[in-house]
Amino acid sequence: MKKQLLIILTLILTMTIVAACGKNESANNNGTGNVDPSNASTSPTASESPEGVKIDKESKELTIYTALEDDQIQAYLATYKAKYPDVKLNFVRDSTGIITAKLLAEKSNPQADLVWGLAATSLLVLDQNGMLEGYSPEGVDRILPEFKDSQNEQTRWVGIDAWETAFVVNKTEIEKLGLAIPQSYEDLLKPEYKGLITMPNPSSSGTGYLTVSGVLQLMGQDKGWEFLDKLDQNMAMYVHSGSKPAKLAGTGEYPIGISFGYRGIQEAQKGSPVEVVFPTEGSGWDLEANALMKKETIKQAAQNFLDWAISEDAMKEYNKNYAILAVKSDSTAIPEGYKKDPVQQLIKNDLSEAAKNREGTLTEWDKRYSTKSEPKT
Repeated sequence: MKKQLLIILTLILTMTIVAACGKNESANNNGTGNVDPSNASTSPTASESPEGVKIDKESKELTIYTALEDDQIQAYLATYKAKYPDVKLNFVRDSTGIITAKLLAEKSNPQADLVWGLAATSLLVLDQNGMLEGYSPEGVDRILPEFKDSQNEQTRWVGIDAWETAFVVNKTEIEKLGLAIPQSYEDLLKPEYKGLITMPNPSSSGTGYLTVSGVLQLMGQDKGWEFLDKLDQNMAMYVHSGSKPAKLAGTGEYPIGISFGYRGIQEAQKGSPVEVVFPTEGSGWDLEANALMKKETIKQAAQNFLDWAISEDAMKEYNKNYAILAVKSDSTAIPEGYKKDPVQQLIKNDLSEAAKNREGTLTEWDKRYSTKSEPKT
């Protein structure tokens, strides 16, 4: 990254926050399937760390909560499985809002050993509730300061990459309608797009929340809500997944999906006739990040996983999907479909402000627009 990018990120990231991001899925290291996290085995053999935390050195089973996409999980894990073939991984996968709510509900009896790939804003919600254990993974010094917890001696969350708002537009369907491809938020308000747009519900989707929060920060509260009122008039449906609008655009069912860059680019790579548009005004964004859950006994296998999760091998896999990584490296590649300088697309996003306003923003959003949300399944 250019020095200028680091300066920009330094200015726009704040480290004390809150936030959020829909459909429950589970996976383990042998494939996918439902799991009961409470059945994950733990070993009675434990020692105590210098900080007084009990460490279980024997257990070979982990329960991991994540908001990563299903196809990402298995691709990312290849190098982990090669290094730790005897560790069983039970994944509880859902969108950010659902995973965050589940973790908070389990506060008095935490089931997850660790969190991998959840919005940093959500991890800060957990931290404010005293639910994260301090742990500085091996290699944490490589992580840019703006992408990790800097408030504690032992880091409580560590970012891996950033994701951002994008429009995914079906070129074939738009051309049939004789319409231009929208390039900006303002374009989406044109009456000819009425009924053609879907976007994620911010109460259940992290992508939805970073988009709404981004609009409010970009335009200001009054003008932002005025914009969202007008956008709602053109909205066909609010869905409960950040990736679903991109998929709907890919099939042409609804030709314009407000989603995130990676998912739109993947649709294009699979052969869907879509164009990925990053709005000219700038994109809202958040970080995918990892953390160790605070429990009576911490598994060493969980610490090992977090070490691996920011390793060079893992970062190379993240980079296949995301252009903005938490590690500064000359070898960082710009995935096909992204702009040459993707950080310049990010708005000045005060994550602390987004956290502070989250509950009020979601309450107001639900009051105004939830009647157009798809039924929850």
